[in-house]
Amino acid sequence: MRYKYQATDEQSQTITGILTADSERAAMRQLQKRGLTVVTIAPLTADTLDQRRAQQRPPSRDILVVLHELTTLLESDVSLIEAIESLAHSSHHPFLTQAFAQMAQRLRQGAAFSVILKESPLNLPWYMHQLIEAGELTGKVANALRDGVAQMEYEEKVRNELRNAMIYPVILILSGITAVILIFTLVVPRFANILQNRGDEIPLLAQWVLGTGMFLNHHADSLMIGLVVVAIVGAYLLNQAQVRVRLHNGLANLPVLGSWLLESETARWAAMMGTLLENKVSLLRALELASHGVKLPSLLARLQQVTRAVRAGTSLSQALQDNDALTPTGHNLIRAGEKAGELPRMLRSLARLLEESGRVRMKRFLLLIEPIAILLIGGVIGVIITGVILAITSVNDIAF
Repeated sequence: MRYKYQATDEQSQTITGILTADSERAAMRQLQKRGLTVVTIAPLTADTLDQRRAQQRPPSRDILVVLHELTTLLESDVSLIEAIESLAHSSHHPFLTQAFAQMAQRLRQGAAFSVILKESPLNLPWYMHQLIEAGELTGKVANALRDGVAQMEYEEKVRNELRNAMIYPVILILSGITAVILIFTLVVPRFANILQNRGDEIPLLAQWVLGTGMFLNHHADSLMIGLVVVAIVGAYLLNQAQVRVRLHNGLANLPVLGSWLLESETARWAAMMGTLLENKVSLLRALELASHGVKLPSLLARLQQVTRAVRAGTSLSQALQDNDALTPTGHNLIRAGEKAGELPRMLRSLARLLEESGRVRMKRFLLLIEPIAILLIGGVIGVIITGVILAITSVNDIAF
C-alpha cells in the first residue's frame, strides 16, 4: 500500500512524499527511523490516482528511460511481472507508474504482453508492438524490446538533430522579419508627410516604401487578424493526411532537400527491415510493416511494388533493383546479404550508410539556407533604407 505523508525533520523543515508499506503503522515506523516527526499520513486513494492519471503525458525521453529500465530488468532474468511491478512502484513520472500498474494488473489476469502494451496509454510506435509479438513467439522478449528501444532512440536522435540544426536559421529568419516590421512601423511613418506634399516628385521606390509603411500602420489590426487566421488554417491543413502527403511530394522534388528526405526515409526503412528480420518476422510481413513508416509517396509506391514482386517469388535484391528502390550500393549490400545469409546485418549497415549520407546532405542544405536567408533579409532591408534615403534626398533637392 502507498501512503502520502507530511513530516518535519530535526531542523523543523516540512517534508512531503510518498512511501510504500504494509500498513499505516509500518509507514509511520519507517518515517520515525528516518528521524522525521509525522504530521499527517494517509493512504494514496483511488481519487488521488485518478488525478495522477489525468496529468500531462511525460516527454518521450522519459518513456525511453523507463523502457530501458524494463529491458535491463528482463535481460537480468527478472520475470516480466516482477519487472513491470517494480516500475509501477518506482519514482518515475506518475503517468508512467500508473501505466505500468495497469499493465501489471492485466498481466496477472493472463493477458499477453504484446496486447497489454498496445492497449496501454504509453502510445508506443507501431513497430514496437510487432517486435514484442515476434519476441513472444520466439521467447526473446528482452531482445525484441531492446531492438525496439534502439529504433525509438534512432528516430528521436534524427528529430533532435533536425530540430537543433534548424534553430539558428529559424532565429535568423525571425530576427530579419522582426527588423523589417520595426523599420516599416517605426521609421517609415516618420516620413509620411513627405508623401502628402511631394508625392509625384519623389522617386518611385521611395513612394513604394513609404506607402507600404503607412499601409501597415493603418491596417495593423486587420493584418494581425489575417495572420492569425492564416496560422489557424495552416495548422488545420497540416493535420490533414492528404495535405501532408502533397507537401512531402513537393519537398521531395527540391534539388538538395529532396535527396536528403529520400535518403532519410530509405535509412528508416532499412533500419526497420533489419530489426524486424532479426526478430524472426517473415520477409513479406517485414516488408509490409516497414513500409508503414515511409512518408514519401514516391518511395512508398516503389516499395509496394517490391512487396508484390517478392510475394510473386522474386528475390528481395532483384525486386529492389527492378523497381530502382535503392542506390547501387544498397542493391549490392542486399544481394550480398542474401547470399551470405546476413540480410538483417546488411540492412542495418545500409541504414547507417544512408544515415551518414543524409546527415551530410542536411548540413549542406542548412549551409544553403543561412546565406540565402541573409541575402534576402539584407536585400529587403537595403531596399527599405534606400527608399527612405531617396525620399530624404529628393526633398532636399526640391527645397534647394
